[in-house]
Amino acid sequence: MGSMAKDLFDHAHEQRMKTEAPLAARMRPRTLEEYVGQEHILGPGKLLRRAIEADKLFSSILLWGPPGTGKTTLAQVIANHTKSNFTTLSAVLAGKAELREVIDAALERRKLYGVSTTLFVDEVHRWNKAQQDGLLPHVENGTITLIGATTENPYFDVIGALVSRSRVFQLQFLNNDNMRRILESALHDPERGFGERKIRLDEDALAHIILVATGDARNALNALELAVESTPPGEDGAIHVTLDVAQESIQRRAVLYDKDGDAHYDTISAFIKSVRGSDPDAALYWLAKMLYAGEDPRFILRRLIILAGEDIGLADPMGLVVANSAAQAFEFIGLPEGIFPIVEATLYLSTAPKSNSALAYFSAFQLLEEQGKISVPQHLKDGNRDAAALGHGKGYQYPHEKPDHFLPQQYLPKPLLGTYFYKPSVQGYETQVVDRLARWREAQRAALGVTETRELPTLPEAAVDEIKRKHKAS
Repeated sequence: MGSMAKDLFDHAHEQRMKTEAPLAARMRPRTLEEYVGQEHILGPGKLLRRAIEADKLFSSILLWGPPGTGKTTLAQVIANHTKSNFTTLSAVLAGKAELREVIDAALERRKLYGVSTTLFVDEVHRWNKAQQDGLLPHVENGTITLIGATTENPYFDVIGALVSRSRVFQLQFLNNDNMRRILESALHDPERGFGERKIRLDEDALAHIILVATGDARNALNALELAVESTPPGEDGAIHVTLDVAQESIQRRAVLYDKDGDAHYDTISAFIKSVRGSDPDAALYWLAKMLYAGEDPRFILRRLIILAGEDIGLADPMGLVVANSAAQAFEFIGLPEGIFPIVEATLYLSTAPKSNSALAYFSAFQLLEEQGKISVPQHLKDGNRDAAALGHGKGYQYPHEKPDHFLPQQYLPKPLLGTYFYKPSVQGYETQVVDRLARWREAQRAALGVTETRELPTLPEAAVDEIKRKHKAS
């Protein structure tokens, strides 16, 4: 009788949780089919998906990603697919004593019933080295299959021995399509969501929640729930969630910014033009607008790397190094601290000397298109294959054998001798190039008997853009 009463109590508790638990908890996916996002590791045919479906995790795994990307949800999906005993611990709450209990139970279960144990440890990086060391031998001998979830880089915050015995899967922020699917599912699900209620969610309100949640599904679902539960029904019985309601629910006002529309392109354009124009204050303003509105920081960093090559170039070669380092640093630390490398790169590039001399490449490309194929001069050809039979490479002189590591010889095809594509600016580091290059070109003209020269102008922006499109198409 006592057991029956306990079962009835547990059932009542589960039913109450289905209706009283937060929307984000109620809508947590139960199967791989319900799971949204992370296609790079869970798409059809992917290794992790096959292992989950077959209930054969090939090793312990570490799920690494920002909050709200589905680490705990994925662990619960695995729990629903596995025949092993699935146990959960929170590294924030559990210590060595709780871990010892789990290990002892796993050893007994394996010995008596031959049942394996899968242990999910949330925030595994919060365990100290001694706690992680205590788990290690049992992971190593297969008593426990570990699923660890962490928001921190496991290569830094989890002991190396545990990482080496695990497969690391990095989860990414959900994209806008993923977020829309999750929110619409919550609106229409009659059992766990709002499907039995009459709700009218304006498109701009939905877009605002998606934008501000920045790929965090839990944040988005919490905002939707607050918006619905705090809005009284209208005369028609419908709950109308407007943009104003959405803004209050997610505690951020909408900025004029549509990630797929004009404001997106206009703002990044204003940002890049401010950096190119050496105005760090304006650059910071437009950067703040983009990050406030939920723009993908990686998109901004990609544009800064392009700008470093196109607009700063050899005037300050460190510009490209700083921009690329900022992108790598952001991947390590994410938001919010990842703002600092983005800001540093923005300020460095804004205040660096500027040169667009790299655009000389496009003049060379256009000339190549106009003239067609021109043979490589004989002495510049690869002599490793056909030197004996065809004389490839014959006559080439090795510059490093000369005191100044330079000697004047022919490098361009003969019809192009005296053609100059590159014109160094008189900015920053490039000022050191001007005189040196002039001396080299003069010596080369004298040695090769070149009497006429031509300096090809920089192509107009439209022509450069057309060549860029050709590169993209190829």
